[in-house]
Amino acid sequence: MNFTEEVEKALKALRASGVILYPTDTVWGIGCDATNAEAVGRIFRIKARDDAKSLVVLASDMDMVSSYVEGIPPMAETIMEVSDKPVTIIYPKGTGLAWNVTAPDGSIAIRIPRHEFCQRLLKAFGKPIVSTSANISGDAAPRRFSEITENIKSAMDVCVDPAFEKGSTGRPSSIIMLGMDDQVRIIRE
Repeated sequence: MNFTEEVEKALKALRASGVILYPTDTVWGIGCDATNAEAVGRIFRIKARDDAKSLVVLASDMDMVSSYVEGIPPMAETIMEVSDKPVTIIYPKGTGLAWNVTAPDGSIAIRIPRHEFCQRLLKAFGKPIVSTSANISGDAAPRRFSEITENIKSAMDVCVDPAFEKGSTGRPSSIIMLGMDDQVRIIRE
């Protein structure tokens, strides 16, 4: 399989309200169109996750982020420029996303991945994609495709070829919450 074929396969599923299993810059993710509440609901059911919890979404760049948040704290771009590892930023107010992606307070967690497959998929799709770890809620996040359980794999519409996990760290991202006043709170290092 090549990148183009795998991206097309994943795109077809995303556009059809499907759910995909795909490699990211951190761990394997379960993803869908972050603007589609029905698809997002399906992820909560697959993971047996409390739907009061928010999900991380991936964006291709700061331009895409700016289309889905009401404001970008000035510190966000600086953090993205200086970070040497994957970092997820929680923005105060999401907009244009599925209601069940954001936290009860309206905030949204977004990461811009430095992973070739993710970048190609995000740019081709043109909007954010959910990225939650490929496990049942409460279980350990699988670092590699080989650690993902069959019940997760069988619940997917598309499983991206594991050959594309190259470049994944196998570790969750850091999570930082930012306020519009540039107040910074580290959630996970």
